[in-house]
Amino acid sequence: MGFSLFILLIFFAILKLSKSAPDYTTLVYKGCAKQPLSDPNGLYSQSLSALFSSLIQQSSRFKYYKTSSGGSQSTIYGLYQCRGDLSYADCHNCVSKLPQLSDQLCGKVSSARVQLLGCYMVYEVSGSTQISGLQMLFKACSATNVAGSGFEMRRDSALTLMENGIGNGNGNGFYTTNYEGVYVTGQCQGDLSTTDCAQCIKSAVQKAQIECGSSLSGQVYLYKCFITYNYYPNGVPTKSSSYSSGGYSGGSGQTTGKTVAIIVGVTAGVGFLIILVLFLRGLKKKDDDY
Repeated sequence: MGFSLFILLIFFAILKLSKSAPDYTTLVYKGCAKQPLSDPNGLYSQSLSALFSSLIQQSSRFKYYKTSSGGSQSTIYGLYQCRGDLSYADCHNCVSKLPQLSDQLCGKVSSARVQLLGCYMVYEVSGSTQISGLQMLFKACSATNVAGSGFEMRRDSALTLMENGIGNGNGNGFYTTNYEGVYVTGQCQGDLSTTDCAQCIKSAVQKAQIECGSSLSGQVYLYKCFITYNYYPNGVPTKSSSYSSGGYSGGSGQTTGKTVAIIVGVTAGVGFLIILVLFLRGLKKKDDDY
């Protein structure tokens, strides 16, 4: 009875560890055009399918990729981008989920955008209405706020550090930093110049300050960039394994790999214990027989 209880406790410990891995495939938001995809001959459907296949294929090699598919009468443009701190394997896994999600969430429409915590994908039919890179697509601010506590000053200092990092060309359009417990992340679409990226991030920061006020976490997604911030009152974790309303903080690949290593180690340990107990029981049975 005691051994069975021990095994059960180990099982739940493994289950808890596996669930602690960061879920970069969580949906953040979707944007679906109201105009359905006019496709009487099925040409656009073929182009869209080919586009998705191309984007998925490239996601194991590049964290940003933009291309088009179809002939002159059925051209569809598309791109994907992964967070700069995702491994290529995680990027590929994230992007691979986007076509099906796009179909489930939007159906066959002239343009669509699906944003997960770790990646996003956009496609649009040639001739679709162009959107300003600074247009806000989505925002989320935590319900918890700490007005008058000095938090906003710390948050703004962290955001300024991130703005400067982006503006100096560090991180190739992706930058994370922290200041007094506030962890911030910023990323621009891969085809933006350093100057345009800095302008987009600055606009996102201003919107976050206005829209989120003294909220302890927030995220603002513009068409061509996004920023997130989180406040950790006990200090920013060295390697955070959690995604929150303000976005993901930490290295997904490193954390996931560490979690898998722990699970494998624990599983191997449990297997060894089972073999040892069975061996000892076998010896005891032999003694009893004698």
